[in-house]
Amino acid sequence: MMLLSKDRHITHLDLDTFFVSVEHLHNPKLIGKPVLIGGMSNRGVVASCSYEARKFGIHSGMPMNAAKRLCSHAVIVKSDFDSYSKYSNLVTEVIRDKVPVVEKASIDEFYVDLTGMDKYFGCKKFSDELKQKVMKESGLPISYGLASNKLISKVATNEIKPNGQIEIPFGNEKTFLAPLSIMKIPGIGKETGYKLLKMGVETVKTLSEIPVTLMYNLLGKNGNELHRRANGIDESPVVPYREQQSISTERTFESDTIDTGFLYRQLVRMTEKIAFELRSKNKLTGCISIKIRYSDFQTEQKQSVINYTASDDELINKAKELFNALYTRRQLIRLLGVRFSDLIPGTYQINLFTDTQEQISLYRAIDSIKKQYGEKYLIRAGGYDLSKTQPVF
Repeated sequence: MMLLSKDRHITHLDLDTFFVSVEHLHNPKLIGKPVLIGGMSNRGVVASCSYEARKFGIHSGMPMNAAKRLCSHAVIVKSDFDSYSKYSNLVTEVIRDKVPVVEKASIDEFYVDLTGMDKYFGCKKFSDELKQKVMKESGLPISYGLASNKLISKVATNEIKPNGQIEIPFGNEKTFLAPLSIMKIPGIGKETGYKLLKMGVETVKTLSEIPVTLMYNLLGKNGNELHRRANGIDESPVVPYREQQSISTERTFESDTIDTGFLYRQLVRMTEKIAFELRSKNKLTGCISIKIRYSDFQTEQKQSVINYTASDDELINKAKELFNALYTRRQLIRLLGVRFSDLIPGTYQINLFTDTQEQISLYRAIDSIKKQYGEKYLIRAGGYDLSKTQPVF
């Protein structure tokens, strides 16, 4: 039975400028300065930036060269994703130890379902204590929004950052949203926002008053959903992030083989295939496993914890490294498998700290082609057998 909104209590927690805050712990001299996290070269990309840098119009995803033109005195720090992953896992464990249901929405965002706890502790008091515990255990600033659904709690958190806390009581959802810009509503990107702004729709209040039929005619099914969000309606549940365990693929060969060239091509092809699936689902993986089954049916596996990513380049390199460490018997192989686990929501760009804007654009173009025509029609040369007229599938 679905609970009514008035019976739900959802807290959204967001680690403030997470990457920058971790760097502050490593080097307190950075506090108060405009800091850019990302690739060190002029062709690199800004992965994150401090609030001081944002005042100059800098934002994540911006080419590093453009960011430096906007703020020439900014401090550029090479990303340390090992530390970011470590602190993310630390905060995750602190929260999971204190609450019954937690959803890890990204590397630095969490939803917790406190429904029912209001009878015993008071959800606001509990959220305050949870915020303080995270800060004490990790040393990182964190903000939260408490509301009757995930949508309102997330928007509330964004409004109160940095290092803030706020509760939007049931019944106040529309009042809270009304004066905000339409761009504050999740799901409204640049294209949709531009279309609405051209119509004179600037605030959520105005958006909420547009008839749902008109919204549908304008934006299709997305129009219906935006109408609901503008009116503060969201029944989506808090889903424990461990529910989606892994993505994997494996292949049993027609003939057992010891041909390492063939095995490498298979490895590249399989890794590329499930990396595309990972990105299509907006997921990142924190662990990769390789499985080998020999001709005598003995099976061996080797895995490695990695920085959260969905990048073909990183995953293929790690897959080859694991395969080389695992394949020591030089015996005929009948099956090869690749598996990604420890999945969290996220987009692969956040891990391309040292990539150029061109390479990020290339990834997007490749994925766009695969989604349009099918992933088999565009593969890496490393997965292609040049002695054949067809790629290895």
